[in-house]
Parts: sequence; structure tokens; C-alpha cells
Amino acid sequence: MEHIVIIGNGISGITAARHIRKNSDKKITIISAETPYFFSRTALMYVYMGHMTFEQTQPYENWFWEKNRIDLKQGFVNRITPKNKSIHLNDGSSISYDKLIIATGSKPNKFGWPGQDLKGVTGLYHKQDLDILETYAPNNKVCKRAVIVGGGLIGIELAEMLSTRKIPVTFLVRESSFWNNVLPEGDSQMISRHIRNHNIDLRLKTNLKEIKSDENGQVKSVVIAETGEEIPCNLVGLTAGVSPNIDFLKESGIETLRGVKVNRYLETNVQDIYAIGDCAEQYEPIGRRKSVEAVWYTGRMMGETLAQTICGNRMTYNPGHWFNSAKFFDIEYQTYGWVSAKPTDEEAHFHWRHDDDTKCITIAYNKSNKTFLGINTLGIRMRHEVFDRWLTDKRDIDYVIEHLEEANFDPEFYTHFENTIKSTYLKTFETSTQ
Repeated sequence: MEHIVIIGNGISGITAARHIRKNSDKKITIISAETPYFFSRTALMYVYMGHMTFEQTQPYENWFWEKNRIDLKQGFVNRITPKNKSIHLNDGSSISYDKLIIATGSKPNKFGWPGQDLKGVTGLYHKQDLDILETYAPNNKVCKRAVIVGGGLIGIELAEMLSTRKIPVTFLVRESSFWNNVLPEGDSQMISRHIRNHNIDLRLKTNLKEIKSDENGQVKSVVIAETGEEIPCNLVGLTAGVSPNIDFLKESGIETLRGVKVNRYLETNVQDIYAIGDCAEQYEPIGRRKSVEAVWYTGRMMGETLAQTICGNRMTYNPGHWFNSAKFFDIEYQTYGWVSAKPTDEEAHFHWRHDDDTKCITIAYNKSNKTFLGINTLGIRMRHEVFDRWLTDKRDIDYVIEHLEEANFDPEFYTHFENTIKSTYLKTFETSTQ
């Protein structure tokens, strides 16, 4: 019986295992060093915030794996030797495979800051990070202040988590407004204001110099690079992005750059070895997508696609139009298609913001022919399938504005906002053509 071994029990690896089992009787083994069972990584914040228990983040009951003949092994992989198709673990054991799927995900970025490995320094990615938060920031008596370094989606989640326990937060962001390397200026500035409205000490254009230790090897303060200011704190969250978790592949012969290099079939340069999810890097980026995408839904899609190939139906990975979603405290964010942070030479933006400063949209379109390129919505829910269809049909922005009702998810949106958006668009377009 062919043995499929999967390293990593995140969404990519588990999806691959489930779909391989649906389509075959192959032997499946999943290896993970993090937790015995798969859990929803995006739900970690809700455990800390008290909305659910860790057990409730597990989509499948513990009996699911035995019933579906998926073997789980907890352990850390030290190295792979493709020549004899074996995997070596830190406990000295080894496992043989016929086909190997690398789905080891991401690890938080560290940039060599002094003190970055002290007690009380954490990210927000692994189950172990949640344990660190409970140890060093259980409440505002133990943790008098937390400092978060890095302004992205993980950073804003951590800020919200800590604020629910009334722990003061200082947020160090190197950009001039929050996430403005991704969000256009209007969107970014609104979110910056929203963060401060939630009593977060947001420091823009600010970098970390070092993390200082107390006599017990625990965080006691951080030092700001630009001013030398020392901020006392008991917890430091390092959320300056993630990178593929592939250190164990050195000397394996598997080609890597930032991640594990794969073709459109998710195959590596070594026969019978594949990579999916956050750790995979496309040889050639797909359209405007990044060659490495640390996104939940693309990991799931890779797992589904590769399972077809493993089971004899060789299939290319085709993620379709870009989309993503997130949350900035109580403002939901959705993006469909491409909205550049800074418009390209061929791109123009229409931006509308509500007077309450918690809702806005930015629509990107081609300057020459007005083709719809993408949309960001903040504080307003829209329908994915509608924008996906408009992008495929290459509708123009006039059509999008006129038919926004079709994309409406919330009935109150159409009643209260759509006419204002239309009139603002008409005024903007009239002004731009004069």
C-alpha cells in the first residue's frame, strides 16, 4: 500500500489528508510537533478573549482520525533524506514514505533584535504562543503594559486580544500609517484613527532597537530606535510578518529560496515530494499574486488540488481571483481583485468614506478603459461571488457603481449608503474629466 506522509497538521496538510482519504485507500501519516490534533489557527485569539475553549477550535472529534485511518504522530522533523525516502525525527526514530507532502507553514520573523528570545517575547501563530500569553499577560496586574512590534494583521489581532483584558498596549509600526504598504492611503488612515480610538498607543514611523531584560531573563522594557525612549513592559509581541518554516530542509537536495520551490502542480524538484501552504513558493508567480502566500484559503485550495494529483488526477493549482478578509477591532475588511496601496501608472482609485469614520470603500479601475480591477470594503459586507463574476467579466467601474445593490450583503447598506456612494462617484468623475 502506498504510504503518503504529510509534515504539518495545519489547514494545508489536513485538507490534503482528508481529500486523499476521500479518493483512495492509501496509508496516510501526519507528523506535527505543535499539537496532537488539527486546530483552527485563526481562532486562537478567541480562546484568549474568552469566547471559546481551545478544544472548540478543533473542527474534528479525536475519534475522526482513527475512523478515517489517518495516523497522527507528534514529533519534530530534523531532516529528510530523499535518496532512501526517509524522514528523521528528533527522538531518533525515522519514517519511510512513498510520497511526501511538506506543509510546515510559517514562523514569525525575527530580525536579530537584542533580547528577542527573552521570556515574555512571543508571536501569535502557534498554540505555544497562546500559552506564553496566558503566562505573561493573564491580566493587567501581572502585565502592566505590552508592546507590539509590527503593523500587520497579526499585530492588530494581538492588540485587540490584550485590550479585552484591559492591558495597556503600545503598538510600534514603522510605516507612516497602519498597513499602508497594503492599504491605500484613505483606508490606512481610517484604520490608524480607529486603532487610536480603541485606546491603543499607536506609534507610527517607529522601530524597535532592543528588548531589555530583568534579572530573571524576562522582558522589562523596550528601547525605541529613533529616540532612545525606554518603554517599561512585561510582554513583547513580535508580529513583523512571517516566513516559510523550512530550516529542516537544509542539505536535503530540495530546492528552496524563501520557501520550498514548486511548479503549478505543487511538485518540488525531487520526485514524489510536494509542498503546499505557507511554506510553498511558486517558481513563477500566478498573475499578480505573490510567489509565497501565507493565506488560509490558498492553503486549503493547495491541499485539495494536490490530493487530486496524489490520487491520479493530475491537476494544476489555480487559485482564481485574489480575495482576502480580516478584522481591525470591530471593522471588518474584505478585498477582491487588486487594489494597490499606491496606484500604478495605469490604475486609478475611487474612495468613499462614511461620516462616522468606520466605513469606507476603495475601488481600483483602469484609467484608460475604466475596467474594474478590485475593491476594498471596510465596515461594509459585500458578496464575494458577485465581485468574482464582475472581475471575470471585466466589467467597468460605471457598471460596478450602478449595480452595487447586487453585491450588497447587508440590506441596511443599500438603504443608507449606496445613493451617497453613487453621487460621490459621479461628482468625483465629473471633476476628474473637467
